[in-house]
Amino acid sequence: MDTSAIIALAAALSVAICVIFASLAQGKFAAAAMDAIGRQPEAAKEVVGSMLLPLALMEALAIYGTVVALMLAGKI
Repeated sequence: MDTSAIIALAAALSVAICVIFASLAQGKFAAAAMDAIGRQPEAAKEVVGSMLLPLALMEALAIYGTVVALMLAGKI
């Protein structure tokens, strides 16, 4: 296998793995938050407020995977 093919495969896997697991984590987190809001609607503001930072960090993981893929694609 050629070196550029290996780099292209690594770039594709980087994006795929990061995005898949980040989206799964965001889905589970949002589902748990919606469940908490459903059980205690009066605490919705606190739940939503405390949800923003972890969701942003999970989204950052997907962005890091994209950055790594772009860096690897620059090597081709």
